[in-house]
Amino acid sequence: MSSRRKGQIGLMFVTVIWGSGFAISSIALEYFSPYQILTMRFLLAFLMMVGFFSGQLKHATQKTYVRGIGLGVILYIAFLFQTVGLVYTTPSKNAFLTAFNVVLVPFIGALFFKKRITAPAIMGALLSITGIAVISLTDFDTINLGDMLTLLCALFFALQIICTNLFVLGENVYALNTIQMGTAACCGLVVSLFRQEFVLPSETEGYFSILFLGAVSTMLAFLIQSASQQYTKETETAIILSMEAVFGMIFSALFIKEQITIRMLIGAMLILTGVLVVELKPRSKKGFDRIVNGVESVGLNGKAQPNE
Repeated sequence: MSSRRKGQIGLMFVTVIWGSGFAISSIALEYFSPYQILTMRFLLAFLMMVGFFSGQLKHATQKTYVRGIGLGVILYIAFLFQTVGLVYTTPSKNAFLTAFNVVLVPFIGALFFKKRITAPAIMGALLSITGIAVISLTDFDTINLGDMLTLLCALFFALQIICTNLFVLGENVYALNTIQMGTAACCGLVVSLFRQEFVLPSETEGYFSILFLGAVSTMLAFLIQSASQQYTKETETAIILSMEAVFGMIFSALFIKEQITIRMLIGAMLILTGVLVVELKPRSKKGFDRIVNGVESVGLNGKAQPNE
């Protein structure tokens, strides 16, 4: 199995984890505020990573710390805009606009990082965002403050994907992610203290959902994402991660008994088609060249890198 295929499988596993996180988060919100959830999930992820990978930090360079801190700040800001945006807009619009990072990634990469945009990447991104709209969007009569904040959230999630792709090359992903989680946890603690939400409720039921969000949805998922992005391009990453909406639909039906409609199934098929457009190359090399105007290029590590 090629390294690229392993990266794709890893990212698909991440979408399964994050998809289940929608239902778990809805349970956690019955006991905690959104700001408390963010703080606890990042703090738990950081403490667990320190416990598992403290030895890796001893060999981390100054560049690793700078990159990890940068990723942590971007990650927390993305979640913060998403959380605050949800206060002023509907959950369906929040989910759709957050997923807009699928479309933003190739254009940000081309504009600021001189990344080439290919025809399959654009087609896959448009199909995926259309599928997400069909699944999650039920109203869009006006644009409000929450919508604008959620668009900023999508921008920062797109930046997180792009910067992860740039930073993981030649880096120790364990040290990088430990620093990223520690930075996000510090940001969460500052915000919680500022909002005077640092006092936690005494009920123990909600902490099981926090344990899953911190250990699985945060620590494990972002670790796999970083490791996988060593072998995939950022646009490919964003499109694969759009499958999160599909698994979110499935786990919501399983855990909180949300009804799956024909509209949701159509949306899931559109997202899957968008992923397949990017992942399945035509058998004819000449035909593929005509579509993307190029073949695989050699990356920074001297390994063959897939086109976006």
